[in-house]
Amino acid sequence: MTDAATGTRSTAPVFVLGSPRSGTTLLYHMLLSAGNFAVYRAESEALHLLEPRFGDLSVEKNKRRLMQEWVKTRLFTATGLEAASLQERVMAECRNGGDFLRIVMEETARRQGVARWAECTPDHLLYLPRIKQTIPEALVIHIIRDGRDVALSMERQNYPRKLPWDLSLRRMAAGLYWEWMVRNGRELGRELGPDYIEVHYEDLVSRPQQVLDQLSPFIGQALDYEQIQRVGIGSVSQPNTSFKAEAEGDGFNPVQRWKKHFAPAELAIFEELLGDALPQFGYARETKVEKKSIGLRMLRAQYLAFFDAKLYLRTRTPLGRMLVTRDLSRL
Repeated sequence: MTDAATGTRSTAPVFVLGSPRSGTTLLYHMLLSAGNFAVYRAESEALHLLEPRFGDLSVEKNKRRLMQEWVKTRLFTATGLEAASLQERVMAECRNGGDFLRIVMEETARRQGVARWAECTPDHLLYLPRIKQTIPEALVIHIIRDGRDVALSMERQNYPRKLPWDLSLRRMAAGLYWEWMVRNGRELGRELGPDYIEVHYEDLVSRPQQVLDQLSPFIGQALDYEQIQRVGIGSVSQPNTSFKAEAEGDGFNPVQRWKKHFAPAELAIFEELLGDALPQFGYARETKVEKKSIGLRMLRAQYLAFFDAKLYLRTRTPLGRMLVTRDLSRL
């Protein structure tokens, strides 16, 4: 990617990615509030769901099926576009999920009279090679949040699905999913060189302008927090939280919520289960891991192998179509 001074970064698409419940929506809405980005209040799911669901998008019948189903969803209505003209361009130009996303967002930006677009499907963190293969100019911001807070929030949303024999709290599986996603994202991100950057959610909340100043040269656009607050799109003005009761009270603080919601024994198990992940990703452990339980080591290995296998099947085999929903009405 060329230097920001050339102006290339000032029009490049920006992917705001991270583990679910890590603040991707907040940072994405900050970019939209900053101006010059197409306002699209949805996660596209283009590479995570649509491409595996409809297969090779260089095939005309697959593109036609995609458009027939997609225009019935909120993902289409959120664009504000007219279906017929969009379909004409998709049929003429689309060869893959990245093309589809680019076409849709370019048309949305054109309709709104802005120069660029951004995207925030959290699971696209696992698709960084595919993003760069199909949208070479893409810039990637990886937002990382304390896994203990992420796990609590994911648990509130009944995610992820537990292994049938796992009798522990769902937050334990959620913590392992967080570690797996962040570790994969960081490894894949290193391959992108200067087109990849990491920020921490806690810094964004406590020192927003400082983080925005770090991101401004990366995306090639000034980010003024006061302006962002004035515009206040989405979660900038209304927290996107799983803890609704706390958000409605005074002194709402989403940082280190885990200190109130983890019992000491639960926290010790959680931190042992995640091994060195917390300190590796910038978060100090609360408990001292003095022993390594064989049972927890086995559970950890089983979940990480399960996550790896599911991603492999989804992205590299025809079975991928069986691992995504066939009903797009929920979107």
